[in-house]
Amino acid sequence: MIEILMPRQGQSVESCIILSWKKHEGDPVRTGDILCEVETDKATFEVEAAGDGVLLKITQPEGSDVPVLTPIAYIGQPGEAVPAPAAPAARAAKPAAGPKPEAPVLPPARGENAAASSGAGVSASPRARSLAQAKGLAWQTLPGTGPGGRVIERDVLAALSGRQPLSPAAVEGVISAHLQAPAAGSGPGGRVLRGDLGAAVPAALSPLAGDFPGPVEEIPTKGIRKLIADRMLQSLHAHAQLTLNSSADARALQAFRKKLKDSPEALGLAGITLNDFILYAASRILPLHPQLNALWYGEKILRYARVHLAFAVDTPRGLMVPVIRGADSLSLKQISGEAKRLARACVEGGVTPDELSGGTFTISNLGALGVESFTPILNAPQVGILGVGSLTPRPVMDGGEVKFIPSLGLSLTIDHQAVDGAPGARFLKDLCDALAGFDILLAKG
Repeated sequence: MIEILMPRQGQSVESCIILSWKKHEGDPVRTGDILCEVETDKATFEVEAAGDGVLLKITQPEGSDVPVLTPIAYIGQPGEAVPAPAAPAARAAKPAAGPKPEAPVLPPARGENAAASSGAGVSASPRARSLAQAKGLAWQTLPGTGPGGRVIERDVLAALSGRQPLSPAAVEGVISAHLQAPAAGSGPGGRVLRGDLGAAVPAALSPLAGDFPGPVEEIPTKGIRKLIADRMLQSLHAHAQLTLNSSADARALQAFRKKLKDSPEALGLAGITLNDFILYAASRILPLHPQLNALWYGEKILRYARVHLAFAVDTPRGLMVPVIRGADSLSLKQISGEAKRLARACVEGGVTPDELSGGTFTISNLGALGVESFTPILNAPQVGILGVGSLTPRPVMDGGEVKFIPSLGLSLTIDHQAVDGAPGARFLKDLCDALAGFDILLAKG
């Protein structure tokens, strides 16, 4: 028998979420067949069969957050016994808030017989009762399909499938006054109102029936979207975030871009983008401000001599943040090449967990989308993140007169637990100066 373990995807990965099973119990499998698709941090991977046989047992269902090196399935020969399951290893993607309180029994609907009114011989699961109460449905009247005729959640869902939603007042009427709710009411889209209780009102009487609110798509929050949501909220809750805004004179950047466009081969810098300029400038300025090139762990701060520059990448699967390692020692051309390679790997799904970890500072650029400024959220435990906006003309005083010059919007968010406002402002000023004199910065290497 072959035990399939959740593989370790990089040194920093502790668990993976099972997105989908490609094989099912009883399916024949051969070595190399894809068993399931898993997700860790912000990358997706496939788990392959390690031998031939039959998929005897799947021990972790889709959506489970499974620690690495935990058994997720067994492959063997038909009829072969599967080891008894150990204590559950999978963790829910989001811990439950706590046990749900037992829902109170709903009073029977008006006109029920004595047995139903007293609830004699009728029982329901807590989930079924809770759902029925929330929807204003008397579960005592439902036929149960559970053990011993018990009403379970699917019985309540079946009863609700052909009925329009109730307004809060209507729900209260069903619960407190034992009024009957019709299948449809006179509210928008057939919504059942308090005045509809006790008398069925055809949905056709509602002028909005069938049109309100229109098509709705329900999208489960899972995978990368769930990870992003949890991390962003945790970042805001756990860190004292302060954002400083400034702008850099972009005339030197524009002049250099023109040189590249006119003779990219001569300069050996074909394909260099404005974002590459910013990555390069940040990699040179950060070593001068070690307070910003650091991680905050509450009891200690780690300041790094090398710059491992993370940058945000928009992908069809969500936001990813790969890391250019040792960016302070790379040339502009090397930074540009590594940024393109990592961005392409993120979009195509080939980025590795190690390439998404180890950053000491992050840059998020929304300028291409026309955003002039924004408040970036810290990529914890990093203490700084730079938001880059679009190039816009800004008024400046020049020799006693106002001139409009192209400027690049910059927004620096810092963790005020680890960095004071003044050091953050000095870093932002030095970065603006470096971008304004990009030719000089590039000549220094």
